[in-house]
This record gives sequence, structure tokens and C-alpha cells, in this order.
Amino acid sequence: MGAELLAWSREFLGITPNEYYGQTECNLVVANCARLMPVKPGSMGRPVPGHDVRVIDDDGQPLPASTVGQIAVRRPDPVMMLEYWRNPEATRAKFTGDWLRTGDEGHTDEDGYVWFLGRDDDVITSAGYRIGPGEIEDCLGKHPAVALAAVVGVPDALRTEVVKAFILPRPGTDVTPALETEIRDYVKTRLSPHEYPRIIEFVEDLPMTATGKIKRKELRHGGSTTPVA
Repeated sequence: MGAELLAWSREFLGITPNEYYGQTECNLVVANCARLMPVKPGSMGRPVPGHDVRVIDDDGQPLPASTVGQIAVRRPDPVMMLEYWRNPEATRAKFTGDWLRTGDEGHTDEDGYVWFLGRDDDVITSAGYRIGPGEIEDCLGKHPAVALAAVVGVPDALRTEVVKAFILPRPGTDVTPALETEIRDYVKTRLSPHEYPRIIEFVEDLPMTATGKIKRKELRHGGSTTPVA
């Protein structure tokens, strides 16, 4: 849950929502619980008791705090699948040793909180930096002219990839080059200098899943959007 949604829930509903993280193969392994611990805006929380959740490297070794790697869960675990049905190759590919690899990148902090960066294929590599789209989308969403934003990496000869933002403007917004510059500067002053979108495209729609998630894969591969006229 992004920091913006957390702040909105606290302001307008008067509550701090609890959230949990997992996937079909291994669910409810990280959670926030405001009654038991402070909730850090933007963090998924801490591993749920009884589950060994770490951030690991490509060799399956746990990484120290603040180091980006893949979020993984150690087996055996009571909520973990035993195997993919009649697909031993996919099962083998899912594990490194006893670690089930979620396919999500992130890091932990010194207090043991887990921070989600993005799906491994959504993470943007630019000039040696690994950039998660979620934080940039969350920042863009706080701009008064932005109704919804999606961020992807697009190929670049110098930087490998650069950040591109697809922005659905709020109704009545006058889309101009000045607004594009304003939005770019808005991100520059709130996030690290390498995270601002070098390319911005204003659109009238974004490809979404049935559950309301943005299909970044379609945007990376030229998926259908309608540019703002």
C-alpha cells in the first residue's frame, strides 16, 4: 500500500489499514498490524510470525539491510505450495535451495520491515541504478493534475533504460509542455535525482487488470493507450 493511500485512510476514514503480502504459491507471509507495531508508510510490514522471509541474492544467500534482492520464503512453510501441478520444471525454477523466490524485488531495513520495489521484470535499470516504479507512481499521484500514473523503463542507448511515465490527467486539466515540466520537477524535488521521468506521455486510459492493477508489461511493449488530444 502506497504512502498516499495510507495517509488518505488515516485522514478520511480515521483508521490505519492493516495489509498483508504474499502470492498464490505462498500467501500471507508479511503484514502490517497497527495494533502491534508502528506502520511505516510505504513498507509492507514485517514477516508474520512463523514464516522465514528474507531478501536473497541470485545464489540464495540472505542480504543485509538496505540491499536490493529478491523477496523469498524458506520451506517448509505451512502456507507454501508443495509443487506446481504436474509441472516439476516450473517447481524447480521457483526455488533456490529451500528458498521460494517470489519474483518480487525489495529490501529490508534495520528494523526488519520489508520494502517492495517491484516485480523483477518491472524494475527499471538506469545508469546503474535499480528503480522501482511504485515509488515514482506514488509520488506522481500526489500532484494535483494527476489522476493516475504508470511508470515503466524504455530502452536508452546511454543509460540502458530511462524512466517513462504514462499520466492520466484529472478532468479539466490543461495538458501543456509547461505542465510536463512542472510534473518532472515535482518528482525531482521529492525523490532521488535519477528517479524522475525523463519521458512523459499524457493518456486518456491505461491498460488495467480485472482487479485494477496497471498492466505495465503492455505499456513496455507498446500496449494500447489513447494519447490526450
